[in-house]
Amino acid sequence: MASPRPALTTPVLLLMALATGLCVGANYVNQPLLDTIATALGTSHSAAAFTVTVAQVSYALGLLFLVPLGDMLDKRRLAVGLMILAAAGQVASGFAPNIGVLTAGIAVTGLFSVAAQVLVPFAATLAEPERSGRAIGTVMSGLLLGILSARSVAGLLAELGGWTTVYRAGAVALIVVAVALWRKLPSSRPTASTGYAATLRSLGTLARTHRRLRTRALFGAVSFGSLAALFSTMTFLLAGEPYGFGDAQIGLVGLAGAAGALAASFVGRAADRGYARLTTGISVVLLVVSWAALAAGGHSLAWFLIGFVAVDLAVQGVHITNQNVVFALDPAARARMNSVYMVAYFVGGASGSALGTVAWTTAGWSGACIAGVALAVTAVGVWALDLRAERLAVTTPPKTVTAGRR
Repeated sequence: MASPRPALTTPVLLLMALATGLCVGANYVNQPLLDTIATALGTSHSAAAFTVTVAQVSYALGLLFLVPLGDMLDKRRLAVGLMILAAAGQVASGFAPNIGVLTAGIAVTGLFSVAAQVLVPFAATLAEPERSGRAIGTVMSGLLLGILSARSVAGLLAELGGWTTVYRAGAVALIVVAVALWRKLPSSRPTASTGYAATLRSLGTLARTHRRLRTRALFGAVSFGSLAALFSTMTFLLAGEPYGFGDAQIGLVGLAGAAGALAASFVGRAADRGYARLTTGISVVLLVVSWAALAAGGHSLAWFLIGFVAVDLAVQGVHITNQNVVFALDPAARARMNSVYMVAYFVGGASGSALGTVAWTTAGWSGACIAGVALAVTAVGVWALDLRAERLAVTTPPKTVTAGRR
């Protein structure tokens, strides 16, 4: 007789949210410290800035090569193991004698911090089916708050104890939370024994089999690209005329995005109640409209803040409903589905960031707004494709994809 589904209590869910925030936030703590790091390690600004790229590339590799292991291995053991390895990278960074060791430590942390993306589908698995959206939303709230608060916390810790304190404290926090997860999370082994090569090959099979995985992945990529176009250019706007903000002020403006993170749980609850389509529609319309406020924000801080909060709310609304839809397509393959989705999401963000930077260089803030709204309008078109895919899925549901046996 099968054992009953373990209850996902609120304290455990919040612990998982904290863990995802610590994992992903670890990849952003270096960003406000680059000048300090360059001075302390006697290296160039470009070498210090390269660590930002290293963190992003390492995280992308982890999404592709490590997250699918969630469908092969005990999810508790995998998530905790990855967190411990990420902490080891932070220890190396916190005691780095030169830029080479620091870069290596950041690479290790970036690669293994994808523990966060193991925990997101794990939460959906542990939750009761009618509450999976709430679980996803809550864990994603922690992840987003981790990203948003990482820069501010890093700056504060660096002021108190130097830049190395940021990494040392981060390592301790990751280890403490990892131990707590080990004690509180149940084991969750897959029913089928699969090989690693077969698991990776099945990513392509999943993408080919599930039309809505393709449309929702593209939807997420384009939407996140629109937000990334903002993130890659807002510092230039706020640091220049008419604002002239310093680093601390710009960081505080960025914290306004916490509204999107806090709203993630509510979006998940709406999806649980069957309002995923409505939530998606509201979110994508808000994404387009928000850029009008951001355009006015070129000369008005109030309009910029309104637009910033709106675009963040919109993208998180799209993202949470996307994951709710994607995880329901093939519950036995949630980790692999998340890998496919998040790789596309990450590529979309990187592309949007590059497009926004080029647009800023060409036409300043007006160019950045044109790039952002163009991506937002493209998202509307992709949503139309997803609605068609949803109708087709009703008449021709896809088969469950296994990774094969050893």
